[in-house]
Amino acid sequence: MSAFSEELKLRNFSLYAQWLGILSILLGLALGIANIFHFNLLILWSIILLACALVLIFVEIPLLLRICPTSAKFDALIRKITTNYMRAGMYAGMGIFQILSAIYDPSSLIAAGVVMLATATCYAIAAFKNQDFVASKALGGQGVAQMIV
Repeated sequence: MSAFSEELKLRNFSLYAQWLGILSILLGLALGIANIFHFNLLILWSIILLACALVLIFVEIPLLLRICPTSAKFDALIRKITTNYMRAGMYAGMGIFQILSAIYDPSSLIAAGVVMLATATCYAIAAFKNQDFVASKALGGQGVAQMIV
């Protein structure tokens, strides 16, 4: 049985959120690159989505903080985003910002915003249920997450 299917059975919403976070990263990178070729104000939202996706990589895969050379300030910022409440707030802010791109020009960036809001919802449910954050085994597991913090 795969680690992913085992994790689904745990009913821990922080695990669901982490997998939705990985989907947010993939959508952020793909849609940010795809929409950056618009020659209008949508470029701004695309660039911000790409930056958000890069930050999310370090939030959701903490092992990368050990591997990639980053500044001490960046590491300290990422280490502050450890609770389910903090992650829910971060994803909600990013998701709302991307959905606001529809005010200017409806585009596929809305899909990234919707997935980010779904991720925020899962993190918020985990926080309200007092479920501890549990890192996915496929992404390094709890041992790696504790080693980083």
